[in-house]
Amino acid sequence: MTTPAPVPLPPGLGRRYSRSAEGRAWLASLPQLISGCLAQWELVPDLAPGALPWHGHGAVVVPVRRLTDGEATGTAVLKIAYPHDEALVEPHALALWQGNGAVRLLASDAGAGALLLERLDAGRSLHDEPMDVAVPVWGGLVRKLSLLPDGRPQWREFSMIAARAEQWSDELPESWERLGRPFPRWLLEAALEVCQTRGAVGRRSGTDVLVHTDLHFLNILAVPGTAAQPGPGGFTTADFKAIDPQPMVGEAEFAVAPLLWNRLAELPRSGPGEALLERCIDFSAAAGLDGEAARQWAVAREVDNAPWYAAKPCHGGDLARSLWVASTLAGNTLDGLPAAHELPAPGASATPPG
Repeated sequence: MTTPAPVPLPPGLGRRYSRSAEGRAWLASLPQLISGCLAQWELVPDLAPGALPWHGHGAVVVPVRRLTDGEATGTAVLKIAYPHDEALVEPHALALWQGNGAVRLLASDAGAGALLLERLDAGRSLHDEPMDVAVPVWGGLVRKLSLLPDGRPQWREFSMIAARAEQWSDELPESWERLGRPFPRWLLEAALEVCQTRGAVGRRSGTDVLVHTDLHFLNILAVPGTAAQPGPGGFTTADFKAIDPQPMVGEAEFAVAPLLWNRLAELPRSGPGEALLERCIDFSAAAGLDGEAARQWAVAREVDNAPWYAAKPCHGGDLARSLWVASTLAGNTLDGLPAAHELPAPGASATPPG
């Protein structure tokens, strides 16, 4: 068997991580990490000539085939993530889900930050489906993913949502002041009230579950070979699986928020705020969740996002989107913001530093 050629790195990943010494060091280590994992798990890259691996915000994903008796056979993907907290706990959540509602974990190497995963259809996500399909599919996936804690050792690895809310209670006022009060005090106080009430409920709750905290439309990919069935419904939950979980333990309603800051351009131009709240209620109901709790958590999560965007001038559009969603869900859309259909998709407004 000949040694495979080095896997090329996506330019977008290079642009993102070349801005810091740590990022540049990780980029420099990637070729060796990839080749080491290919050898360790007996894999060969499955890339067309000139094609690049996939990548997200924090990982490179190489489509591969497994070698059996020297022949390339079953498909998979090799994911190597930049070292960060979410990447460290991802394999523990995937091991608990065992491929039920989430991508199946085939192998992992914590030292390399590498996961060998089943291959889903990277070109087909829930983002491409109409809302009447997305709602029941998403709801069914949440039901599958909402595991109750048990005695398995992986549960010790996850952070608690209630603890995150307590952290926000301490940090948000300081960030708000330091950044020059980038939004009205009442919106900050609305978020803090959620942290103090829902966070306290979470600490006492016997219904806390494993939560995929980044379950937006693009993080739900189709299972290869699936196609819409004729008649009402079309696709089913079994036709899709979740990726990139950023797992935590707490109230399942925490998972609804990312749906509410995506696909805003599809809201009607007349009454977008009412439609956003209806979207929150519909997705919550499909998953058997409390729509009011989901609304509250979404307010807190978007207010937490806002200072991060406010600190980075290149993310002005993202800040406007966060403030529109948070204030709208809090019942009083802020003046001076773009209309809902003009707000950028997450990350779309970011411009590289000059």
